[in-house]
Amino acid sequence: MAEAHQAVAFQFTITPEGIDLHLSYQALNQIYLSGLRSWKKRISRIKNRIIKGVYPASPSSWLFVVIAILATMYMQSDPSMGLITKIRELFTSQLCVFNLHSQTVLSVLLFSTLLWLSLILALRFCLKLLLSYHRWMFELHGRISTKTKVWATLVRLLSSRKPLLYSYQTSLPHLPVPSIKDTLERYLESVKPLLDVAGFQRMTRLAAEFEKSLGNHLQKYLKLKALWATNYVSDWWEEYVYLRSRSPIMVNSNYYGMDFLYVTPTATQAARAGNTITALFLYRRKVNREELNPSRIPGTVIPLCAAQCERMFNTTRTPGEETDVLQHWQDSEFVAVYHRGRYFRLWVYRAGRLLSPREIQYQIQRILDDPSPPSPGEDKLGALTAGNRMPWAQVRKQFFSSGVNKRSLDCIEKAAFFVTLDDQEEGMMGENPSVNLDRYAKSLLHGKCYDRWFDKSLSVVVYKNGKNGLNAEHSWADAPIVAHLWEFTLATDAFHLGYTTDGNCRGEIEHSLPPPQRLSWDIPLQSLAVAQALADDVDCHVFPFREFGKGRIKKLKMSPDSFVQLALQLAYYRDRGTFCLTYEASMTRLFREGRTETVRSSSNESCAFVLSISQKICETLGLFRKAAEKHQNLYRLAMTGSGIDRHLFCLYVVSKYLGVESPFLKEVLSQPWRLSTSQTPVQQMELFDLVNHPEFISLGGGFGPVADDGYGVSYIIMGEEMINFHVSCKHSCTETDSHKFGSQISQAMMDLMTLLNPDFKEATKANPDKQS
Repeated sequence: MAEAHQAVAFQFTITPEGIDLHLSYQALNQIYLSGLRSWKKRISRIKNRIIKGVYPASPSSWLFVVIAILATMYMQSDPSMGLITKIRELFTSQLCVFNLHSQTVLSVLLFSTLLWLSLILALRFCLKLLLSYHRWMFELHGRISTKTKVWATLVRLLSSRKPLLYSYQTSLPHLPVPSIKDTLERYLESVKPLLDVAGFQRMTRLAAEFEKSLGNHLQKYLKLKALWATNYVSDWWEEYVYLRSRSPIMVNSNYYGMDFLYVTPTATQAARAGNTITALFLYRRKVNREELNPSRIPGTVIPLCAAQCERMFNTTRTPGEETDVLQHWQDSEFVAVYHRGRYFRLWVYRAGRLLSPREIQYQIQRILDDPSPPSPGEDKLGALTAGNRMPWAQVRKQFFSSGVNKRSLDCIEKAAFFVTLDDQEEGMMGENPSVNLDRYAKSLLHGKCYDRWFDKSLSVVVYKNGKNGLNAEHSWADAPIVAHLWEFTLATDAFHLGYTTDGNCRGEIEHSLPPPQRLSWDIPLQSLAVAQALADDVDCHVFPFREFGKGRIKKLKMSPDSFVQLALQLAYYRDRGTFCLTYEASMTRLFREGRTETVRSSSNESCAFVLSISQKICETLGLFRKAAEKHQNLYRLAMTGSGIDRHLFCLYVVSKYLGVESPFLKEVLSQPWRLSTSQTPVQQMELFDLVNHPEFISLGGGFGPVADDGYGVSYIIMGEEMINFHVSCKHSCTETDSHKFGSQISQAMMDLMTLLNPDFKEATKANPDKQS
């Protein structure tokens, strides 16, 4: 192959006259520049380790301490209270080659370094104590206590230096283990409105028996783990909830992100792929150099854990018969590309430099123009990652352990990420934009089941009409991490990289670039029956709610998230005539290596409110505000480590390790989440100029239903006047319908706004053009 010959730095032939050596100086230069890039990255990592290792101090502060100590010494004062003299005496034999003055200076340097390190540890300990304070979150807006004001001032002082991405990691507190009593009380409170009297009495009895007998025994082991481990939940959550699951990760675990709602920056597929790939690599560069600002609680200086960013790129979930494994590589200079049943390796670095967007477009176009057919079995190969995990593990062991299959599989798994060049056109378009939007969501969630590589941490999809999106594997990180990446990608693509007037990427092309490498396979034909049945069963509905947004909700002194959650409770009750266990994802990234916690949004207060609005009781407005306040409090408790479900999950894992059975834990963990919800946060609104460019609105993303007879609802609050919803369920359940439930959500949102503001209904009638 031509590219193989170009990669050879030297060749030689043996002749009767001797050995004839041929050096390729161009290839040697490529090797030199690639090595130079690798060494620059190593040096950058060492530099960043030093900078974040001394945070919240700075490396230059060491010099300040040394100068200060030397200055006081020359003023005939000993700030060390005799320690410098003792250090000099202790190392007299080692310092005998130096005169007395030099010995003193060296002793001062050693003492200053030890003092400097001690001060760093003290500052870091103080910052950790400050970040362990969470009462500020429970104080009413505008009624901040003096204690919290002093605390906020101290946090700002200790955070005054510009941090790197991971600077706060060692200063974040560990996730606390709640008491058994508190967790059981909160659990019983959460299920009371969902059970009849006999059922609740039974659960109360089981909880009491668990607390008196097995609970405290399991709690001791959990506290021991909390003392030893960085986070007592995250490793077990990753392993037992994600990696040990043997069911398909397509639909059940992976989630998706969408493109702009109204705008497609270019209709040229190769150009959109060029800019998207470039933007993703620019983000990876920022992650590697730790140039990204640490995420914070909006409107505060409180940092969030950034540990999930470490495995964003160059990561693959590999199947095993009992458990999968997350594999992460330090670096990768290429992406894997799928098009019309063929797989390619596309190098995006040459001689140590990232190719320009125009060059990547040129390479992508080469793939699009390649007429070669797929090898036997190649076109459906990706279906292996969409089906059950055990068959995939067995096939991998049998057919991909050696030879050409292993080499080609390595190219996919070691790629920075996966790219699909889809032949379909997607987006909100045509005569029926609503139906096309739903089809767009299904395409990103599962595609054709074989044209995505669901094991990759990130799979980017670029459609024929220039629309794009992504599918993310869930075990390595949660949606806010991927959302942050995708916001940067969309903004960089549209506003920074941009396109020429004819829709092509900007930049120059080096036409001597070797073509993308076609991957070779020798595999039997594969079945995709399991994956296809799962994909066909998914019912998706995506709709933008344009009647109002967070601006109007906040003016009425209501939390937008609580408003939406109560609308979902009302919609579900109208849809099914009952209440259900509701999952809302909350983050625990205030703690080191924190991931998520469950907010049980269906509460006594929310159920009372829904019943009151259904029965038209006069106290409805008061019950509404009371339910919203309860939801906010539940969310705060989850964020600050006082949630219910992760604690019970870890107690269950401990019981399994000890080989003991708990009827209470077994029943708790088997209860279905028929309404699973999640808000996709907008974290970088400054990247999007929605005032001058309101059309650049992101649709957010979604996921599949958790329960076979339930709904999955994702929503993103965009700007001040729009909320986008993603609803999913299964066709096989006759009681669920995503379009019907979407209509119920819209109606519930309108009813709640009318309840808060009776004039809203009349205003809406006067402005019918705003109807969605």
